[in-house]
Amino acid sequence: MEIVLVRHGQPEWVRDGLNVVDPPLTERGFLQAERTGEVLQREHFDHVIVSPLTRARQTAAPLLRLQSRAEVIEPFLEEIREPNWHGTPEELAAAAYAEEKARPALERWDGVRDGGEPPRDFVDRVRSGATDYWARIGLSRQPQALPMWTIENPDLRICIVAHSGTNGVLLCQLLGLDPVPWEWDRFVTMHSSITRLVSLKMGDGHTFSLRRLSDVEHMPHDARTV
Repeated sequence: MEIVLVRHGQPEWVRDGLNVVDPPLTERGFLQAERTGEVLQREHFDHVIVSPLTRARQTAAPLLRLQSRAEVIEPFLEEIREPNWHGTPEELAAAAYAEEKARPALERWDGVRDGGEPPRDFVDRVRSGATDYWARIGLSRQPQALPMWTIENPDLRICIVAHSGTNGVLLCQLLGLDPVPWEWDRFVTMHSSITRLVSLKMGDGHTFSLRRLSDVEHMPHDARTV
């Protein structure tokens, strides 16, 4: 089994000095999405699933168009839910995240103080939703300490278009790593990058190997952003 994780293109987080909630892609972000769609269109995918947020849907659109696919949204792929900062000065969000990052590690599970979704709830939501989705395609974690999986169809290829945080949670789940409240910083992936995991057959099931992280070789250097 191969699982391809795509991060969305560059979003317009700030417009005229004000925060944008659920932002669209920038002009550069649309270029990034097109290049990623072009390189992935040559590959066969049994399933392509997308986060419900605008930036992920716009990133997935070129690939879906080039492969004549319908959009399939999976709500569990939504990124961590921020406070309602829409229309507020950009300094407000920057200060909230700076304060959160300065805390002791365990306190970061509480998230930013302005509200939004705490990282502990975010990680639980994504892992729970992913477990249900994996079961639907015949993938289940075995009840043992090592990260071993039962795979009904090892030839399946899945493409997931989502976010730095959600993709980080999925990486940790598939590789058997304990969650942390900074998943988007543990695996740093660039905009419209491609990350690949491949299953390895073992004596009593399968495990996953991280074959490539944050591949942006399909994009010119001046179009690469983090």
